[in-house]
Amino acid sequence: MDDHAWGAVLSDNTSPTVSVVIAALNEARNIPHVLGKLGPEVTQVVLVDGGSTDRTIEVTLEHRPDATVIRQTRTGKGNALVCGFEACTGDVIAMIDADGSADPGEIPDFVAALTAGADYAKGTRFALGGHSTDITHLRNLGNKGLTGLVNVLYGTRYTDLCHGYNVFWRRIVPLMELPDPSLPRPADGSKIWGDGFEVETLINVRLAAAGARVSEVKNVEYPRLHGESNLNTFRDGARVLRTIAIEYLRHRRQRAGRTARPALVDQAAER
Repeated sequence: MDDHAWGAVLSDNTSPTVSVVIAALNEARNIPHVLGKLGPEVTQVVLVDGGSTDRTIEVTLEHRPDATVIRQTRTGKGNALVCGFEACTGDVIAMIDADGSADPGEIPDFVAALTAGADYAKGTRFALGGHSTDITHLRNLGNKGLTGLVNVLYGTRYTDLCHGYNVFWRRIVPLMELPDPSLPRPADGSKIWGDGFEVETLINVRLAAAGARVSEVKNVEYPRLHGESNLNTFRDGARVLRTIAIEYLRHRRQRAGRTARPALVDQAAER
């Protein structure tokens, strides 16, 4: 078996179980739509609440009484996702935004990419058949530039770096090296690296650096259903650029300081 196939298919050829992680903050009006689009392949819903002051938790449990509801330990989307990953029990983890912009009905397409041999199925709005009805022209240009930079630095062929719809084998979470959710928030109120919106870029470049097998899956992005987005084109674009630079330097230092890939649990043997 390819030693890079850390998320290789289940040995008994059964369908993988799927946990969906939804990070939410005051999304009570959007959650019913998201939960209503989940298919039978989803065996666990993990809602990570960021301190909602509306009825996000109550509405989630009304529509999905079996949902696992947890509160994130610090602040930021990255911390919320890691808290969610730790609570997952499925073979596969799907990251879904709570605002209704992603179609959970596309999850089977991502799972098919995993069972075909990928470790990580990365959503893309820009592959043939993909589309976004929400992205602005300026954000589109910025995304293309940042995606091109990562492709040059890491030898990847990504078409959509800044997108949060991703599905992967739970066993590859250690490769992401995300911050421990049990760590306390810094006394000065700052975020731990990886706790913020940079998390999606971190995951994409760290998996590329680790040699994970990534397969892009086309999908359609829709406008947020209710409420306003926290995205800021220039601020978030600068954050992504900083993330790429820091992570590339980190990757080069790691390569210089080792002669072989770090030993990992033999996940394929455990299947």
